[in-house]
Amino acid sequence: MKTMQDIFAAIDSAKPAMMETWRSLVDRDCGSGNKAGVDAVGQDIKAFLEPLGFKVRFHKYEQAGNMLVAEYGDMTKPFVILTGHMDTVFADGTAAERPFTVKDGRVTGPGVLDMKGGITVMLYAVKTLLEAGWDRYPLKIILAGDEEVGHGWSDAASDYRKEAKGACMAFNYETGFIDDGIVLERKGCAQYRFDFHGVGAHAGNNPEDGRSAVKELCHKALEMEALTDFAEGTTVNVGVISGGTVPNAIPENAWCRVDVRFKTMAGIERVEKAFKEITDETYIDGVTTACRCEVKMGAMERLASSEALFEKAQAVAAEAGLPAMKAIAVGGGSDSAYVTAEGVPTLCAMGVKGQYNHTVREWAEESSLTERAKLSAALLMKL
Repeated sequence: MKTMQDIFAAIDSAKPAMMETWRSLVDRDCGSGNKAGVDAVGQDIKAFLEPLGFKVRFHKYEQAGNMLVAEYGDMTKPFVILTGHMDTVFADGTAAERPFTVKDGRVTGPGVLDMKGGITVMLYAVKTLLEAGWDRYPLKIILAGDEEVGHGWSDAASDYRKEAKGACMAFNYETGFIDDGIVLERKGCAQYRFDFHGVGAHAGNNPEDGRSAVKELCHKALEMEALTDFAEGTTVNVGVISGGTVPNAIPENAWCRVDVRFKTMAGIERVEKAFKEITDETYIDGVTTACRCEVKMGAMERLASSEALFEKAQAVAAEAGLPAMKAIAVGGGSDSAYVTAEGVPTLCAMGVKGQYNHTVREWAEESSLTERAKLSAALLMKL
């Protein structure tokens, strides 16, 4: 087995190939709704991993991009999970409009940060180690195809938990932070749609015959937002509302979409119980309410074992001469939630560093590509 410095030198030498892989991943449309595009990314990654000795399989879904699972070594032994997702938030045609571009040390393009850069880091850290004779742990790579929509169209959430059983630690290559934050805790996210159905009437001729769906929505929107509990780490936001057709008609229909963020399962269970009560109650006689959950992603709860893993990782980074990291908690969700739900210590946000993911301003730091690959290689060598 080569030394860490030999591994680092190999990663530096591989940078042109890494940049080309990063480019190929970014310059393919693979939004969550583009199953064909996501599945094509999966096939590209399969073609990369199989020559390294990985056995690659897929959880196949009818309406969502498939989940790639690649295994290396004796999977009956405790294994390391390397994970992330292949889909982006961007519409078809974006890759042609805003292709992979490098300028003044910044890289732009759809999904360059979230999370094509992270996938590239993962692939080349593994490739470099295996070609150097590394065999410290069995490896399992898990890449989801519909993370950005919370697995609303697949069974990926439950499949994640099944795949995580037996792991000794995990690293998620989600968006890295420019201040070297490593995520140990993430809020869960759930989104709901409420539909209100009343009775329409002319606002001048017979308003007393109407039953306003908008009025019912207003009462209940305030009730929903009152469920926010900052101490608990749970927030409820009525983010989008719509109702009625014209000003001179009592609105027959209305709807709203609600975002809930939560630190613990107890928080979301409390809100969902209250949502059922809100749905069943009536403020305006003759108006009915229906509610459905559109998206739900669990919370990555902070584990004592994740804290211990971070402390060890921090020591390895210092020994390797890599930037000092800091443990952070964030509001955005990730599939790390399903790994920590199985009790697996997990470090998230191991991907390339940058800002503004999910927007046209998204950018990644070019130098962090090799830096984060070195960090991954050092952790797999030493932990």
